Amino acid sequence: MSVADPYLWPEDFLDAHERHWEDAESLFQIGRLANADHLYGISAECGLKYLLIRAGVPLTPQERVHINVLWDHLRRLCNIRRLPIVGLGGNPFFNWRIDQRYAHRRHFDQNQSIVEDHRRGAMRVRRLVNRALRGGIR
Repeated sequence: MSVADPYLWPEDFLDAHERHWEDAESLFQIGRLANADHLYGISAECGLKYLLIRAGVPLTPQERVHINVLWDHLRRLCNIRRLPIVGLGGNPFFNWRIDQRYAHRRHFDQNQSIVEDHRRGAMRVRRLVNRALRGGIR
């Protein structure tokens, strides 16, 4: 395996969660809402995938979806398998789509409350990830 070949780089959902969060926050603070919103969704998605793996759940095609679908899937999975991941609540990403990365920035600027909802959802995932890192979630 060559580390120079990006197709062979291993997944690191924890690092991806953290770096997308950091970049989203930086962009949010300077008013770059469109890209911040996109990265909040990616950060939350990576954080939930990290939690699934940490809980011993292999990522099947059902888990290899984006945050708008993954959130609700994980809530159902937690109920069925009694996973120690609690505190998700309602899906703040129900209106987030990966294809919004192609949308004009004015849509995000005119709908800042949606971006703020996604930010709060990403913060919720961040708290769960931090709890897992402290040992609260196996």
